[in-house]
Amino acid sequence: MTTEAPPLSEPLEIHFDYTRSLGPVLGRFMTGLAQRRIEGVTGSDGRVHVPPVEYDPVTAAPLSEFVEVDQEGTVLTWSWCAEPVAGQPIQRPFAWALIRLDGADTALLHAVDVEAPDAIHTGMRVRVRWTDEPVGHIRDIAYFVPADAPDDQPPPPTSPAPPAAERADGTSVDTMITPIKLGYDHTVSPEESRYLRALGEGKLIGQRCPKCEKVYLPPRGACPTDGVPTTTEVELPDTGIVTTFCIVNVPFLGQQITPPYVVAYILLDGADIAFLHLVRGCEADEVRMGMRVRAQWRPREEWETSMRNIAHFEPSGEADAPYESYAHHL
Repeated sequence: MTTEAPPLSEPLEIHFDYTRSLGPVLGRFMTGLAQRRIEGVTGSDGRVHVPPVEYDPVTAAPLSEFVEVDQEGTVLTWSWCAEPVAGQPIQRPFAWALIRLDGADTALLHAVDVEAPDAIHTGMRVRVRWTDEPVGHIRDIAYFVPADAPDDQPPPPTSPAPPAAERADGTSVDTMITPIKLGYDHTVSPEESRYLRALGEGKLIGQRCPKCEKVYLPPRGACPTDGVPTTTEVELPDTGIVTTFCIVNVPFLGQQITPPYVVAYILLDGADIAFLHLVRGCEADEVRMGMRVRAQWRPREEWETSMRNIAHFEPSGEADAPYESYAHHL
């Protein structure tokens, strides 16, 4: 009796810099942080909001009356973080807390550097510990410490500083950049695992629906049309046709190919669903619907369990497929 190999799993990470235009209210707040100053905004009912809000919570009118508040405050409520994750302000156990700064009427969420849960309590007095090089970001406040903590207290390990904010002139901050990162383990289905392992051997494996007999690549496990399991595997050739395509002319961050280039839906011979891939080996304006193409595989020593084993598709030189042969796949 043979035992099927376990499904494939791989850690993945998505990361990018999120850039936000701040506007006049938050821009002034971030500019103040860059100068180690904390400002709030006064609402129609006299309450001072820190961080400032752009519109009055009572009347919805724009707010513009700024006031500087103190850098000490009171813990209103808190939660212990026993196992910090990458990117959090402090890289050892610490407390998240809602802190009402003196002169403010609302609370600011930030980290408090204390050694244990019994070292923080509601009503505790805390003060700001600034980062060494403020840039106009909420992380210019590195964290809070007990109000009576010595100034020469060794700092805790912290996450890397955020990128410098963009400034409209020599002083005011109008754009804030925040790194975004998501790491997770991606596990594929048994059907996809067999498909990916086959790619590692230079094969293209799809699955056929026993009811409508459509062949899906990548395999789905169940037919999206009939809802029945697709249990029959079909090895497909690495030739097919271009159904639709897009010419990429605009450069973007992280782009690995110089524009212009073509991204197309490729319908392999014998398959009933197209997939996206690159078309190269000709000028971008020569690609057309119905063009016959063949896979160009990377060198064997570079193969892995991935569709990246196919570097791209190139024109095969065969006559174009008639429109009627692929029209129902558009």
